[in-house]
Amino acid sequence: MNFLIADTFTASFNRLSGQDQKAVKASVFDLQIDPTGNGLQLHRIDKCKDDHFWSARVNRDVRLIVHKTSSSLLVSI
Repeated sequence: MNFLIADTFTASFNRLSGQDQKAVKASVFDLQIDPTGNGLQLHRIDKCKDDHFWSARVNRDVRLIVHKTSSSLLVSI
């Protein structure tokens, strides 16, 4: 499975606090190791035109947005 990082990821990541950056790194690493997202509380984004978009909780304030297909995962913040 291809693991991709969105072009906008770095800019969004740099705006986060150090503690949030650490949590995002851990969550992205976990997702890369286990693409099923076990433990990340993946939820399909409702009312989205594309059924492949999911949200994963990093902490109370930050979520990852994931475009998940059978062949790839695209991660954004």
